Amino acid sequence: MAEKYLIGFDMGTGSVRVGIYKLDGHEVGFAVTEYNTYHERPGWAEQKPEDWWNCLQNSMKEALKKSGVDKKDIIAIGYDVTACSVMLCKKDGTPLRDCLLWMDVRSYKEAEEIRATNDPALKFNGFGNVSAEWMPCKALWLKKNEPENYNNADVVCECADWITYKLTGKWTINMSNISARWYYDKPNGGFPESLYSAIGLQDVLDKFPKEIHRLGDNLGTLSEEAAEFLGLSTDTIVAQGGPDAYIGCFGLGVISPGKIALITGSSHLILGQTDVFKYTKNGMFGPFPGGIRDDYGMVEGGQTSSGSIISWYKNTFCQDLKDKEGGIYGELNREAAKIAPGSDGLLVLDWWQGNRTPYTDGSIRGNIYGLSLNHTQAHLFRAMMEGVAYGTENVFQSFRDAGYEVEEIYMGGGTTNSDLFMQIHADVSNVVVNVPEDPQSCALGSAILASIGAGVYETFEEAVAHMVRYSKRIEPIPENHEVYKKYFAQYRKAYDKFGDWMKETTALAK
Repeated sequence: MAEKYLIGFDMGTGSVRVGIYKLDGHEVGFAVTEYNTYHERPGWAEQKPEDWWNCLQNSMKEALKKSGVDKKDIIAIGYDVTACSVMLCKKDGTPLRDCLLWMDVRSYKEAEEIRATNDPALKFNGFGNVSAEWMPCKALWLKKNEPENYNNADVVCECADWITYKLTGKWTINMSNISARWYYDKPNGGFPESLYSAIGLQDVLDKFPKEIHRLGDNLGTLSEEAAEFLGLSTDTIVAQGGPDAYIGCFGLGVISPGKIALITGSSHLILGQTDVFKYTKNGMFGPFPGGIRDDYGMVEGGQTSSGSIISWYKNTFCQDLKDKEGGIYGELNREAAKIAPGSDGLLVLDWWQGNRTPYTDGSIRGNIYGLSLNHTQAHLFRAMMEGVAYGTENVFQSFRDAGYEVEEIYMGGGTTNSDLFMQIHADVSNVVVNVPEDPQSCALGSAILASIGAGVYETFEEAVAHMVRYSKRIEPIPENHEVYKKYFAQYRKAYDKFGDWMKETTALAK
């Protein structure tokens, strides 16, 4: 009998990554195709759905070619995508406009309006500010500002739901997205109609897909159209996918209480599982019932901009280094490693697209303090990595305040490509960083969903035990941590001292 395989694809902010895996989690083919994000105004971010689909085709065909696997031997496919990336569609899947990407925070005024309702559902925001990234905020902005598109939409959904439709011809929504970004509260009746009614958005409930699934549910097989387009078999099972970072938890093995996942990429997301459903005012989100599993809640904190800051800096200011050994990142990492912690007095605030945790404020922006004439490209590069790590530590502080220990973390995603960046995280937060053998935790996590959907493994514990392995353990350097403690203390003061000034200045760009 021929060996069987699984596909996991990760449709992230900057690219779609397709991995083909053996049933034990070993990768046999991998491909990446990039697509564009359009920033028409500060705080805006949109993508074209047709780019996702075409780039998925390209990555799929390239991964298949590299693997040499016969499409008939691929038994199931799983997927993850960005969240909350909101779309308006017709019933046949035709988008009425480009997607409002998760990092789009144009709806910050709508977020303030939702906050003012004081609806009980706001427990999921920690009873504090509402994130402009979430579904009700973006849907309300669209209803107010693009009423023709909104009224003509048969379906209001996320990227995940559109991808499900493209793969299967079915409109479904998944428990992870709706509990973590749409205020769905399964133990207490589902969608909070009181909240949606209070903001004049009750009609959107009729536009949401009605069929709800858990991650990994068997949705049937690929449609003929999707199979032909992607070069796959119509016998391939499709497992319900969902938000990228949440599914990355499977690829990191963080599926039960006691472990903390740090999913890195364009943004950083910090996630943990809990069986205690306690809601506090400390800047954290959740617990979200059924966030990735029925029996636990998901607690979450995150940074809206992290790897996207590094990419922005590289693409905008460092193209003169592209011919260096290892390319731009290779040169920057080498030179930045020669600079002492603290980057000779530079302090970066990582709020390029606002702040998610703990301030939940879409109206503040990034900052670089301490510039002098002796600073170099490498200084700025290191300072930006340090600024991202300060933002991560700020999230960890919220976790600790809520009673969740953060002594070891499990890291996946783009940051694992840089030993320096991982060491900075370890040093700033004084934590041990565990790195999986396969750093593409989201793609592997999607393959784990495929294994469940196809019945290869009966439980997530069994799937993780067979498919996830670790390869690296990074210990913090005590003397570096002592330096970073002082810089982090200054970072922590910035929002209280300058937040109002930032908001006023941000408003000038409107």
